[in-house]
Amino acid sequence: DYPAVIIRPRDMQAGKKYPVIDFVYGGPTANMVNANARSYALNQWFADQGFIVVSIDGRGTPRRGAKWSRVYKESGAGNLIDAPLSDQCEALIALCARFPEMDRDRIGVFGWSFGGYFSSMAAMRRPDVFKAAVAGAPVTDFRDYDTRYTERYLGLPDVNRKGYEASDVLTYCKDLSVPLLVVQGTADDNVYFVHSLKLTDRLFREGKPFEF
Repeated sequence: DYPAVIIRPRDMQAGKKYPVIDFVYGGPTANMVNANARSYALNQWFADQGFIVVSIDGRGTPRRGAKWSRVYKESGAGNLIDAPLSDQCEALIALCARFPEMDRDRIGVFGWSFGGYFSSMAAMRRPDVFKAAVAGAPVTDFRDYDTRYTERYLGLPDVNRKGYEASDVLTYCKDLSVPLLVVQGTADDNVYFVHSLKLTDRLFREGKPFEF
């Protein structure tokens, strides 16, 4: 039972399969699925280039009750990625099974900030679902992010070492096997540019191709 929105090409052809873009945020504090048509202008532009664009709000996103929103603390996983990654994959597979125009073998993922973090993780941990990823301003190591935000969900780094390690994109760079594009502005004052530098440095040292 995940809220989802599907945007199709305006010139969609019956019987044709279309590649899918998962336009994702996936983290706490923000929803992607809203009753506001203006929210989907960019999604529609992508769809009109020949894609089906979906957005899904999994557990941890706001406005669906306390238990839903507090999954990071109540799931026992102690990290910021396991629950949203599991939910997005489950929902995407279900959508592709329900709507035959969605090509299960051609799913890409695109997001910014937490969505960029998610996209990086999705490419590295679930290449069985995601065949390409665009990561905008990804938080790669939460030890380098805003403590007021991070410690609300992960606690203190010295107390929850396993959670921070599991939440760290750099942990999984060795596993990248699908195309990844990393995008970030050097003047970003929220997700500092060091995140993308650390990510691309680790990918380079692991011998993994990527675009930056």
